[in-house]
Amino acid sequence: MATIQISVDDKMKVAADSLFSSLGLDTATAVKMFIVAALDYDGLPFSVRHCTPKSDMLEAIEDTRLRRNLVGPFTTAEEAVQSMLED
Repeated sequence: MATIQISVDDKMKVAADSLFSSLGLDTATAVKMFIVAALDYDGLPFSVRHCTPKSDMLEAIEDTRLRRNLVGPFTTAEEAVQSMLED
């Protein structure tokens, strides 16, 4: 049996552990599942590509970072959805 060691950022490790735990897995099992899927797929089991957000998404991201054009807060999800539908 072989051992694979990787280094990841501490926050990434905690987030991954939490995610996989919520799925009933530990991180080592999730990594093993990835390797099995890659071997079955004969490549990465997901597409690898550049993801460039559209200009309106980039504008929305910038608005959020600068805290401009924000609406709310809302007390319910229904209020938030209604606000989005009004635009």
